[in-house]
Amino acid sequence: MSALQEQRAEWLDSKFWDRLDRLEHRHRQVRTEHESARRGLSKVDPRATEEIHDAWRRYCEVIADLDQTTAELEALCRSAS
Repeated sequence: MSALQEQRAEWLDSKFWDRLDRLEHRHRQVRTEHESARRGLSKVDPRATEEIHDAWRRYCEVIADLDQTTAELEALCRSAS
């Protein structure tokens, strides 16, 4: 058992911690995707409207995913309180 696992509240079951770990991992992934999408959007040639639309669509998809994982993390933490 890792030190992190030993520090976890004993009154919360392993399903909670497994779900929290998965959500935190996904949230980190989505934040990385968000930064990549944002950088991609800033590199787009303003004259390339199709490229701008594609970059914007991707940015919006990532933001929606980030919002969802953030809400899930917050809900999980609230339910543990």
